[in-house]
Amino acid sequence: MNNSQNILTDRFGRKHNYLRISLTERCNLRCSYCMPLEGVPLLPKNNLMNAEEIYAIAKLFVDEGVDKIRFTGGEPLLRKDFPEIIERLSVLPIKMSMTTNGITIDRHISLLKKYNLKTVNLSLDTLDAEKFKDITFRDYFQRVYDNILLLLNEDFQVKINVVLMKNVNDNEIIDFIKFTQNHNVIVRFIEFMPFDGNQWDREKTVSYDEIMNLVHQNFTAENIVRLQDEAHDTTRNFKINGFKGSFGIISTVTNPFCDTCNRIRLTANGQLKNCLFSATESDLLTPFRNHEDIKPLIKKAVLGKFAMRGGLSDEEFINPLEHVENRSMIRIGG
Repeated sequence: MNNSQNILTDRFGRKHNYLRISLTERCNLRCSYCMPLEGVPLLPKNNLMNAEEIYAIAKLFVDEGVDKIRFTGGEPLLRKDFPEIIERLSVLPIKMSMTTNGITIDRHISLLKKYNLKTVNLSLDTLDAEKFKDITFRDYFQRVYDNILLLLNEDFQVKINVVLMKNVNDNEIIDFIKFTQNHNVIVRFIEFMPFDGNQWDREKTVSYDEIMNLVHQNFTAENIVRLQDEAHDTTRNFKINGFKGSFGIISTVTNPFCDTCNRIRLTANGQLKNCLFSATESDLLTPFRNHEDIKPLIKKAVLGKFAMRGGLSDEEFINPLEHVENRSMIRIGG
């Protein structure tokens, strides 16, 4: 690491060693909490980072202290050059992981193993096939479910991301926890978060307390085990005694974890977002293509990061109108 390592340390002493790179804004699902119902206009291909640019910009971040990179989207496996991207980044001293909807991941098992990508976060908001169609507007439940079992059989570390929405899938919390009884997965319940066009309402969120009250109604206290969270973990983790897997709660809305944040995001068109909820972005791709030094831009963006939630107060945060200048989730990257 060189002497400019502090460009990834913000005003609050948070060191950002975790970079999430969105590879595409395209997706083969239409989850309403992720994108507006009418979809999003797709950027022209030449506006997106190509494989060589992704590698070069990622390497710059790695040289400055990043040691973990996650591929996100959209659906990252829709990139036709995904094999080239993972091959290029595999030479860097990082831990690679990805977030996917799991629809086509069975076609990439050998590739992921070859380049040692063994941690997969897979989005699945329901265990009911009909409800899956209602949420995603697509009929892929069985394929996704089968691919979860395939990943487990192939010894991947699988985390199932469940975005909870009141009166939509909150009645499946215990079903998901029971799924961990015989499957070594980590189920993560994620609060419904506000983004452009996703019809967010605070009343639709399911809080940490609501989840844990339900857990205690269904399992005895001595069988609910609080696990040790990893450093910078966004999840409060638990397991049920005797179950193979575990579950966790990501309470971004009702109980944020901003004080330990070590994450920064690079969108598919090369915009650096210092916070998931930040309405501002820093264009890295244009100056990079102009052969300019982008390190000062990265440093400025990191130093401009607010202490919490993109600078929004609690009162501002519960007003979805405050988020109209932010992207929809699919255009940020999970």
